[in-house]
Amino acid sequence: MAHTLIEFLRTLTNPDGLRQLLTSVFSGWHGYALLFGIVFSETGLLAGFFLPGDSLLFTVGVVAGAGGLNIFAIIGVLIVAAIVGDATGYLLGRRAGPAVFNRPDSRFFKQEHLRKTKEFYEKHGGKTIIYARFIPIVRTFAPFVAGVAQMEYGAFARYNVFGGIGWVVLMTGLGYALGDNEFVRKNFEKVILGIIFISVLPIVFEYLRSRKNA
Repeated sequence: MAHTLIEFLRTLTNPDGLRQLLTSVFSGWHGYALLFGIVFSETGLLAGFFLPGDSLLFTVGVVAGAGGLNIFAIIGVLIVAAIVGDATGYLLGRRAGPAVFNRPDSRFFKQEHLRKTKEFYEKHGGKTIIYARFIPIVRTFAPFVAGVAQMEYGAFARYNVFGGIGWVVLMTGLGYALGDNEFVRKNFEKVILGIIFISVLPIVFEYLRSRKNA
């Protein structure tokens, strides 16, 4: 059982394996349920920070462009998953925030991720909920930190909806539009890795800036 789970997680973080998985599972509603669960977990559960986000949405767009699924249906499902995920993270922050800040590090939880996201939130305020959509790891912890900070829910909900729609439509739309491009088809894995690299650049810049200030 553990071996199967590990192999599944490796598939989710491997561009070629992810594309093959998406192509094979979309034979019914369970494919959409799987994607909903992945996006919800990555945005709403603190332990889901390692799951694919940007690369998953781009790959879904590519599969949709090849006729593997209905692009409008999948965008709708993923938008709901992203919005519900962030709302769940926010509620967890309001109810269990102080306890989590005192929780020791584990394989699936790092205090450093939470601390960095808290600094990001203090710098950018509520707009962090939108910015974080495009930044791995921060995307997972931002709604939780907003809940801990007791951000007014009405304001959070507006940022959540706007950010969720923008993130899903942009990343999935890019995959859908570029999936037929010959360069993308021949260099699919490199394109995915490039997207991941661009996504983590803000984290790298912030880290270098903090080191310089220190």
